[in-house]
Amino acid sequence: MYQRVKEYIRRFHMLDGEDRVIAGVSGGADSICLLFMLTELSREMGFTVAAVHVHHGLRGASADRDAAYVEEVCREWGVKCLVSHEDVGRYARQNGLTTEEAGRDVRRAVLKKVKQEEGGTKIALAHHQNDNAETLIWNLCRGCGLRGLGGIAPVTGQWIRPLLCLKREEIESYLENRGISYCTDESNLTDDYTRNRIRNHVIPCLEEAVNSQAVAHMSETMELLRLVGGFVEQEADRLGKRCVRYEQTGTGGLRGVLLKEKFLQIPEALRGFVLQEMICRVAWRRKDIGAVHIRDLGDLLGRQVGRQVHLPYGMCARRIYEGIELSVLSGGEGPVKNEVFHGCPVESRVFERTADMLIFPQNPYTKWFDYDIIKNTVKIRHREPGDYITISKDGGTQKLKQYFINEKIPGSLRDGIWLAADGKHIMWIVGYRQNQMYQITDKTRRILELKFYGGQGDGRERQSDDFGSGGYEKD
Repeated sequence: MYQRVKEYIRRFHMLDGEDRVIAGVSGGADSICLLFMLTELSREMGFTVAAVHVHHGLRGASADRDAAYVEEVCREWGVKCLVSHEDVGRYARQNGLTTEEAGRDVRRAVLKKVKQEEGGTKIALAHHQNDNAETLIWNLCRGCGLRGLGGIAPVTGQWIRPLLCLKREEIESYLENRGISYCTDESNLTDDYTRNRIRNHVIPCLEEAVNSQAVAHMSETMELLRLVGGFVEQEADRLGKRCVRYEQTGTGGLRGVLLKEKFLQIPEALRGFVLQEMICRVAWRRKDIGAVHIRDLGDLLGRQVGRQVHLPYGMCARRIYEGIELSVLSGGEGPVKNEVFHGCPVESRVFERTADMLIFPQNPYTKWFDYDIIKNTVKIRHREPGDYITISKDGGTQKLKQYFINEKIPGSLRDGIWLAADGKHIMWIVGYRQNQMYQITDKTRRILELKFYGGQGDGRERQSDDFGSGGYEKD
């Protein structure tokens, strides 16, 4: 198995003798195997290794034991070990994330910080073939493009994954045969997370009832799809230069103009990739850019000049004579995740509703709305004459002024309260009440999420915010 990992590293040019590797080590079988392999390979190839363990502050004495074990193993193997104590629970609450999402964000941030402080060149993660199979199934079920079908890549910039050539069972067997112990995170044994349910039920069912080599075959297919995806993206980039023009904006972002006639000349199979790249370049990020947004942008070509479509991160696509103009709304900031409306930071995204979305945000500063019933451009503003809100499920409305009077909101505060408005129809009185008409129902297809001040702030006064990034990373 050592030789397989060594060959895998060489095949994808992951490491050379000049590298300083920062390895994420949780203490579980996967990361202990990663550390062992890197330690052995460092003697042969000449690179150096340091281990980083992130204590999430969630599992009490159990987490303390994991940290102590990692430190002990590193002492025995002569590896420098850095333990970072973090409050993942607080980070999750501050950013409106699940603990699983928050843990990934925190681990990623710590690893990047240590890499910079230690002069590291690569960050090694312990993903293996089972992780990749879980990712493929999850992406398929949620809906994904060609990139999602490729699963987890062996190398992504500074991030390397030397164990992607191995199955979980091989890793555990390898450690057992060498008498190397490891920790077991009890949270992985529960069905609290979607990924756990795939791991504990779906994968075993496929291996037992369909094909015992299901994980290996999925891994091979994902590798092929990554190759195909790379070619498709190169072609889409080449053709995109013919039909998309980018201009620098005053805020340092980009404005994209899609030229309709030239766009329609490229193969239909590549058009979606061109549109996706256009959205991602203007947004400065790929997270939460999905098929629904690509479809909305493409559909705009068939609409009248002047029509608009709103996309995540404060972007607005407008039908113009040449084709489509895509830019960040006035007052927004392209290179950052949140939007700013006259000094009020708001994070927004549009995504498709799935069957497992049964619990909606209870945070008073994060709300979901039925995106498809919104009639106008959603504006974040203060009160205006004629504003009203639907206050009952049977359609009963009330003037905004009367609502303020009934709720005994002081007159001195009313002009400073932020509103999310669909024309004169108030969707949300931030910090107070959400419109009944825009509530999520069984018929909802797409959801608009609005989050003020990272989900913590107030409708009148700005609080500190710290928006996290997503992506599946594992230590």
